[in-house]
Amino acid sequence: MPDDTSVHALTIPIEFGDRTVSITPTAVETDDGLVLVDVGPEPATDRLATALADVGFGFDDVDRVILTHHDADHAGGLATLRERTDVTIAAHPAERPHVNGDEMPVKGPDDDRYPPAEVDEELADGATYSTRAGPLRVVETPGHTAGHVSLYLPDERLLLAGDALVADEDEPLSGPKPAYTIDEERAADSVATLAELDVDHVICHHGGYVPLGTDRIQEIATTFETGD
Repeated sequence: MPDDTSVHALTIPIEFGDRTVSITPTAVETDDGLVLVDVGPEPATDRLATALADVGFGFDDVDRVILTHHDADHAGGLATLRERTDVTIAAHPAERPHVNGDEMPVKGPDDDRYPPAEVDEELADGATYSTRAGPLRVVETPGHTAGHVSLYLPDERLLLAGDALVADEDEPLSGPKPAYTIDEERAADSVATLAELDVDHVICHHGGYVPLGTDRIQEIATTFETGD
């Protein structure tokens, strides 16, 4: 993890089909409370509470949720979280209708969706939030979904990738999984965008903390370009 103790990677076990996997929402301290990047699925809300408690916080400390995108394993617990505390929800405009219930999620069964939650703020590329780890910058990274965003802490040289990058048992850091990516060309362009950042380490929603940075992201971008 980064040296700054105001950034907390929260490892949460969830059921995925017939197996248990981990996801990693991230909490960043601010003077007004926590910015929580993604919340996980609705059934894992209590596990999110436990992960926050493990680093000394509770739901009442959460001031704002920033969604990387609307998939259920990132946004499914929003409505339950809002029942427990007053929280501001921020998402990209392209993700907003899927979160607030105007449209169904792009992925998943057509007859099933997580409880909707109203989005309070729309995210724009380059927008920044003040945190105790320095400015937290929104980076548009569409491809995995239409309005996917990643978050960047330049003072920490830390990238919160969402699902724009993945770390799992196959590779320590790779591009988004094609099976779960709605636009592979835009996803490749987004990896190229991330490769331009000064990054020393990454937190992926799937795979958690990875002590790899710009060099590895550039390798991934090159692989997309060459098709290797």
